[in-house]
Amino acid sequence: MVQSLTLPKAGGELYTYTPSQRAAFKVEKGKPFEKRTAFSAAHVVCDPLVDADPLHNAHIDWKATMEYRHYLWSLGFGVAEAMDTAQRGMGLSWESAQELIRRSIPEARSVGGRIACGTGTDQLLPAPDVTLNDVEKAYEEQCEFVEGEGGQIILMASRALAACAASPEDYERVYGNILGQVSQPVILHWLGDMFDPALKGYWGYEDLDKATEVCLKVIQDNVDKVDGIKISLLDKQREIDIRNRLPEGVKLYTGDDFNYPELIKGDEKGYSDALLGIFDAIAPAASAGLHALDEGNTERYHDILDKTVPLARHIFQKPTFAYKTGVVFMAYLNGHQSHFRMIGGAEGARSIVHLSDLFVMADEAGLLLKPELAVQRMSLVLEQAGVKQEVQTS
Repeated sequence: MVQSLTLPKAGGELYTYTPSQRAAFKVEKGKPFEKRTAFSAAHVVCDPLVDADPLHNAHIDWKATMEYRHYLWSLGFGVAEAMDTAQRGMGLSWESAQELIRRSIPEARSVGGRIACGTGTDQLLPAPDVTLNDVEKAYEEQCEFVEGEGGQIILMASRALAACAASPEDYERVYGNILGQVSQPVILHWLGDMFDPALKGYWGYEDLDKATEVCLKVIQDNVDKVDGIKISLLDKQREIDIRNRLPEGVKLYTGDDFNYPELIKGDEKGYSDALLGIFDAIAPAASAGLHALDEGNTERYHDILDKTVPLARHIFQKPTFAYKTGVVFMAYLNGHQSHFRMIGGAEGARSIVHLSDLFVMADEAGLLLKPELAVQRMSLVLEQAGVKQEVQTS
């Protein structure tokens, strides 16, 4: 029997909640998606038993981290490695990202899984004396590393570039020089300042209409080196407008964790492929939904994925950059890792009320795959937060 929980509401009121014990999604493991390309940006599992400073010298549990990637590949997803979902630049250093990429690419090859890896300039801290040449050298180092390991590049936005660029032309120069050197088409990534405040004014403008024009010009000028672009602005209409203006053959990978069902389904003019952090947290539902889309069953597609949107919007609520906490909490509840600890101590970035609401929304979306285990683990977290649990079964 599944135990009922005492959960807190905003304001401190307590209430009793009994999970629904919904059946898990039926997913066909090992079956690739046919109509959409779908990457899940994947989190890393920290090693909680290493006696080291978790804020500045966190260690990764490589076994659990690689096992989770195999889980995503088994559900049909490609893995977007060493991205912001893996706490890149927010706990995961470039040195640790190198080791993560070095380990993940052979694992992907071993199962025929797709992988693309984030490259940026996070080894270069923004400072008054940082120049465009410094930014280019930092990008070059990371791109050379990923291609040297045999991975596809995801060219992430650069905090250092945002800090030192004086004009839109500076962005065109840096991106043009880097794209001119890569050997295979890359995925660009426009990450909005809701995910990283240091990226405000990217492409040289705070006005998003003007910034969009610069971004599209960079793509047009380097079209043979661009596989696609991931748009993470949480702005559905802007993504659609950009999608409709992309050169032929360039994909739009949605990074919109609020509106992904509609954007992936698309309209009469086109659709978005996917490169999403929320897919880490809702992987079984996303896989089942995408397979339904492959079968032409759009009603089933929406029935599955629309139920996950309240959870996604909750996990990615402001401050948006704290979404990693919810992603890792979902992995903990579902037994993909033995603890709720994160590099950089980020498990503390959300309140117990937030985590309690997340639990309820995950249950309502059918995403608590082992309800008894999820209740047991939620109970431990609640007790640690001072919310006493009575023994109640139903």
